[in-house]
Amino acid sequence: MPSATKNVGIMLPRDLPVAEVLDFARRAEEAGFDEVWVVEDLGYRGGIAQAASVLAVTSHVTVGVGILPAAVRNVAFAAMEIATLAQLYPGRLVVGIGHGMPDWLASVGAWPQKPLTFLREYVAALRALLEGEPGPGRGVYVNAEGVQLKEIPAVIPPIVLGVRGPKSLAAVGEIADGVVLAEPAAPEYIAHALEQIGDVDTRVITYDLAVVADSTDEAQAIVRPALSVLAETDWRPHLLPLPYAEELLQHAAELPVDTFTHTLPREWVAELTLAGTVDEVRAGVQRRHDAGATTVVFIPVGENPSAAMQALAEALPDRL
Repeated sequence: MPSATKNVGIMLPRDLPVAEVLDFARRAEEAGFDEVWVVEDLGYRGGIAQAASVLAVTSHVTVGVGILPAAVRNVAFAAMEIATLAQLYPGRLVVGIGHGMPDWLASVGAWPQKPLTFLREYVAALRALLEGEPGPGRGVYVNAEGVQLKEIPAVIPPIVLGVRGPKSLAAVGEIADGVVLAEPAAPEYIAHALEQIGDVDTRVITYDLAVVADSTDEAQAIVRPALSVLAETDWRPHLLPLPYAEELLQHAAELPVDTFTHTLPREWVAELTLAGTVDEVRAGVQRRHDAGATTVVFIPVGENPSAAMQALAEALPDRL
């Protein structure tokens, strides 16, 4: 079940220097963030190891893993790792499972022919194992038949799906506790995703590039280069629900990437990111909560991610 509170989280940058990782996590908790999210991008750091480290150096912040690609981990061993974390840190873990980026998984020979079938079988087996039940019978891809964990957590962590496509979003309402929507997660995209998920009570975790600065223009100048991903086809589902989607996609197709990001209209950047003054970022968070997000996660952008995180803490909602 989703939290009744509308939360705000911060992402642990995937390329943060290793000497700064644990301090970043501690400072994020001290700054008042509700959640810290770690990512598992190919070639960077492992999601389980990062989550364990963040949990160990903090005392109460929720730690989310967004996401673990299903096809690269045997489900029984993944269940053991997740169960261990949930036992050691009860009630503080949220686990994201997804297809993973097709190019990354294909590069290691792990992209299944039917990724949604794989994901459905994987989540069903993972849930059963975490609840102490025997693994279900052999599926097309996943086989955990007869496996049973001897160590199970008292609090089963929520399982959320990091997915984009309509069929995968529909599966969220059937097999998971929620969804992770990657950046950009404009309010229109959140509302569209919830329509695909259906009429269920679900966690909705959203990611967005985020910068707090003294002026809108200063913040947008920092965030614009990071919007280059919008020119890639994988991000099209995020853009199609927008009223200016056709114009934006044409803009991306016709221009070099640097020109594309530099010439995006100011109003589009304001909607596609959480970049602006403290008040503007706070208002953007509220719009996402109003659209259905239960946790809005900042992706700090800037040369100094730790300083960017501290600045973003000023935009946390007042909860007096």
